[in-house]
Amino acid sequence: MQGLHLTADLAGCRAIELLTDSLALARRCREHTEAAGLRVVGEHWHRFPDLAPGQPGGMTGMLLLAESHVALHTWPELAGVTLDVYVCNYGEDNSAKARVLMTALVAMFGAQRVHEQALQRRRP
Repeated sequence: MQGLHLTADLAGCRAIELLTDSLALARRCREHTEAAGLRVVGEHWHRFPDLAPGQPGGMTGMLLLAESHVALHTWPELAGVTLDVYVCNYGEDNSAKARVLMTALVAMFGAQRVHEQALQRRRP
């Protein structure tokens, strides 16, 4: 149960197409995850219905990792994204990999404003 849990709230995202294109978002997230040295073992993505004509709905998705998970939620109408990267450190310390992945995901969206948090999880 020990591990690093990173979150980021992004606003003013310039890569608007990634906020509505589930195939592109999933592909890019997998690429960044694997490049960070983490192992994807499953995934699920859902695109919400359009809010109005010409106003696409957002997406929610996650990658299940051998080390834990990555979760994303998009709000194209707000140019916003929330990110969640959690790695457990059972057997090896994956904290550096989590930080590399979060940095890549944040950069991918080109956000104007970013609020990041880190929680070190520990056994009770």
